[in-house]
Parts: sequence; structure tokens; C-alpha cells
Amino acid sequence: MAQSTSMASAISAKTGVECELVPISTEGDTSTESLSSLGGTGVFASALREALRDGRCDVVVHSLKDLPTAPEPGLVIAAVPKRVDARDALCARDELTLDTLPEGARVGTGSPRRVAQLRARRPDLTVVDIRGNVDTRLRRVADGDLDAVVLAAAGLQRLGRLDAITEYLGIDGWPTAPGQGALALEVRAGDEKLVKSLEHATSRIIVDAERQVLSILEAGCSAPLGAHGDVDDGMLFLSARVYSADGSERLTSSHALYVSDSKDPAGDLAARVAKELFDQGAAALMGAS
Repeated sequence: MAQSTSMASAISAKTGVECELVPISTEGDTSTESLSSLGGTGVFASALREALRDGRCDVVVHSLKDLPTAPEPGLVIAAVPKRVDARDALCARDELTLDTLPEGARVGTGSPRRVAQLRARRPDLTVVDIRGNVDTRLRRVADGDLDAVVLAAAGLQRLGRLDAITEYLGIDGWPTAPGQGALALEVRAGDEKLVKSLEHATSRIIVDAERQVLSILEAGCSAPLGAHGDVDDGMLFLSARVYSADGSERLTSSHALYVSDSKDPAGDLAARVAKELFDQGAAALMGAS
């Protein structure tokens, strides 16, 4: 609701069109099952897309990291607004950091990627599978049930809860989900003009590259994979890392190219990164996970 409200305000400011919020609950919002058992990213998108198709709404706002990579017939991601912080953040009791959490501390997350990263960095921790919104997760730390939770910094920013963060986890050592920190505005094909003014070209090319690595590797939300791109001085950079489920193994690939040197820089760069990961044994590692 927080991110949809901000996008509704932005659309109104850009176009002068008054926007009405249409709340929709998805299976991903209401189920208490683990995300991997529910079937991954699509559980957050299907109900929204049904509402878009049947005309209950004209625009849906997705967290891009929760959106399946396969195109949806009849629907178009018409705008990717400027991306915000892509990092994960630790929210711990007593201002603790990942390194200062005591041995055996209970850390909550619903993400297989974060589980693998936590186990790789601190195998002594007790990782607890959790679901629920940001307030619910933070409350479990405040109530003493958990010592910490790992959340997306972008979500905390949108909710005005940056005060809960005790440590930002650096992208280089802790790559996050493809598209994390970015939103996707999806419309029915032909209605792109409704939101096109919110498109941020640099953010689009970066998240396209990240998500195409995910698509090529056929890695859904249950696969421990992190990716991060950037554009600097006309060059697109992309790095991706695949983990074993227990965090004991990882494979990394990083490549770059000049955007002007390719008709499809995001796709070409993603293909390079994915090929190198496959050559290193990514398929076997993900299969073992």
C-alpha cells in the first residue's frame, strides 16, 4: 500500500489524472506457508494481474523482485521508476550487527537466498523461516522471539522505518534479489501512456539485465541467487552469484559492456554472466539446492 500510494501520487503529479487505490490481497500476502513451498514469486502477482485483466484497476504496482520473469500475455510493464536502495538490511536487537550477534542467535527471513547468505557468513546462527509484513517481522525482534531479521532496505525506506536498521549489508559481499529496490508498473497492452512518464531508463536497463540472468538460469524465488547491475560512464556492469542451499558453496560471475556496443545490452550481458555460471557448474549447484 505504501509503494502504491507513492506511485499514485507520482502518476497524478505527472499526468494530472486523479488516481484511486484498489486494495487487493494476494496468496503471498495472506498465506503463512514458506515462500518456496507456495511456488515462488508468482504468488504475489497473480491476483493483481487478474484484477488488471478484468478491469478492476488500470495499473498494478509490483515489487520487481516479486515478479516472475516470463512475459504475461496481454500485459506490459510500461514503466520502471527510478530504483531506490537495492541492499538488504539487518534489523537486530541492541544495535547488533551480523558480526556481533551472539553464537546461536535467532535470525528470521523468508528468503532462501538470505538463508544461504546467512549460513555462509555465520554458520553458527539459527535461521528461522518467517512470513508476514514488515511490522510483524520487526515486532518479533522487539518482543524477543528473534534476535534479528533481514529485510529489504527499500521496503523499510518506503514505510519510514529506516530507524530499525542496525546494519546495511553491502552489495559486493551480499548481492540481493534481481530487481530488488525497483518497482514495476504494469498495464494492459495499449495503455502504456498511463504511466510511461514514470519510466527511468537507467533503472530499466539495470533491472532487465539482472532479471534476464534469473530467467536464463531458470532460477525461481526458491533458488539462492543474487544479482546486481550498475551503469557508469556508458558501461553496464553485471554481477551474479549462485549459492548452495546451505551456503557452503557459491559461484560468481561478473561482466561489463558499453551500452552503445549492443542492440540489446541487458540481454547480451546477462547471457555472458549466465554462461559463465553454467560453465562453473551452476546447474548442478542449484539442482543440489
